[in-house]
Formats: sequence, structure tokens, C-alpha cells
Amino acid sequence: MSKPATVFKRSTNLLLQFLAENVAVGETLPTEQFLTTICQGSRTAVRSAIAYLSTRRLIASPADRRLLRKPIPGDYFDISELQSGAERIQQVLMERVYQRDMPPGAEFSEAELAREAGASTVSVREFLIGFSRFGLIEKKPRGGWRLCAFDRSFATELADMRRMFEMAAVEQFAHLPHGDPAYAELARLIKQHEKLAARIDTRHNAFPALDREFHTFLIGLLNNRFAQGFYDIVSFVFHYHYQWDKGEEKGRNQYAVQEHLAILHALAEHDIPKALECMRSHLDSSRRTMLSSIGTREKLSQPGA
Repeated sequence: MSKPATVFKRSTNLLLQFLAENVAVGETLPTEQFLTTICQGSRTAVRSAIAYLSTRRLIASPADRRLLRKPIPGDYFDISELQSGAERIQQVLMERVYQRDMPPGAEFSEAELAREAGASTVSVREFLIGFSRFGLIEKKPRGGWRLCAFDRSFATELADMRRMFEMAAVEQFAHLPHGDPAYAELARLIKQHEKLAARIDTRHNAFPALDREFHTFLIGLLNNRFAQGFYDIVSFVFHYHYQWDKGEEKGRNQYAVQEHLAILHALAEHDIPKALECMRSHLDSSRRTMLSSIGTREKLSQPGA
């Protein structure tokens, strides 16, 4: 029962955002078929979202879909309501890595992860067992879990797969029709990156979340569930290793924000060759950074280091 509710709430928030940015008061909502793209859901989800608009008096009724007022913050569902149990667990695990500097070899329990994620230990155990197949975590013989380290071979293979997907995503952008919702998301990401770039000296720790939004947007262009699942692992691994070189974190994030902006602006200008060139440069930088962080880890793990 929880999954359909989550889909409905996500679709509704996406619809509210679209109305806030694209539909004037007095105008009629677009067709259901169009809104399925905006809401990233089925017609059933769209109709449920439209019914919700009616109850909030944003439209007169499901039949009379003229916008009566613009959405306000209270119309949106809280972000905590939009995640499935597995998503909450993964987010908590990633936050522990990103924000608490959990190094390779750090141990954690199912109980503490369940407590932080607000999930049952059974749900946490099922998630961790599935997540462990990627080699990112491992079960301890006597209970509990451990974060794993990776070698250069693993990193290189991962970077190669990442390049294949993300270069294809940039090329896919060239085929989007005018008015595709991706253009609105592109404009939003440009604003977010420019905002962070202006405050990078004091907000550089906010980069991992924006980096995930940026690459998730690109992978979403492929409309490929396997590519999306793969990027969850890419995001975890790349930022997981960056923490070994904290001294260069601010400069690295500042540089990456500018690389992102170069790609985003090239896409906005529909200059695909330039976007591909900028993406290639960004992926090369990311690969070098991760290999460098692995080298730092290897040095620190040597006896007497």
C-alpha cells in the first residue's frame, strides 16, 4: 500500500512544481497524456493528483481544470513522505559516508541504520543484502556490516561504464522535442549550480547532493532503468572515495561546479558537440580524482603510514 501512495505524492509534487512555473491563473491544465510526462507516472497517478488539486482548491473540480491560484508551500508533500523504505535506508547510509567520514573498514549495525532511517531491521537487512552484491559493503562473520575498499581495477571499470552511459545521455538530449520537461529541469539545475558557485567557500559540503541531482538528470534522459540503478552505485563509490583527500575538497568541488555549468550551458544552447567535449573533460577529472583518492587510501593503509 505504501508504494502507490509514494508514487501519488511524487506525481503531485511534480505537477505542483509545473503549475507554479508554467501555468498562469485562469489557464486550463494540459492534457492528461502530457501530464503523465510531467508527473513521471501513469494516467491513474495523474488523475489522483488532479483530484488532490481540487480538494486544495487549486482547480474548481476534476472536470473544470482551470487554475484558480498558484501553489503555495503547504500544498506540497514533505520530501520525507516521498521515499520508499529502501530509499530512506540508502539515503541514511550515504549520508553516514558523506557527512560523517566513515572510512573503508568502518563498521555499523542493522539496528542503528534502522533507527536513523525509521525502518524495521528486517527492511534494513533485506536492503543491505541486496546492496552488498555490488561489493560496497560486506557482512561481518559475527554480525554487523563493514564498508569495503576498492582497488584501481574496480574504479577503472566503474568509470568506463559511467562514461558510456553519460556520454550517451548527452547525445540523447539532442533528440528531445522543443518544450520537453527536461528543458525546465535544465534551467533549474543551472540556477542551483550558479547559486552554489556564488557561495562555494562556505557551502562546498552541499556539492554531493547537487552532483547527484545533476547526474541523475542526465541518466534520466536515457529512460533506462538499468542505467538509473547503476548510477546509484556510481554516486556512492565516487563520493565515498573523495573523503580520503579532504584537504582538496573545497577546491575540487568548486572546480566540479564549474565543469557542471559548462555542460549545462552547452545543453541549454543546444551545442551538443561542446556539451560532449565538456562532459568528456568532467569525466576525466572525476576519474583522476577517484584514482588519486584510492592512492591516498593505499598509502595511509601501509604499515608506518
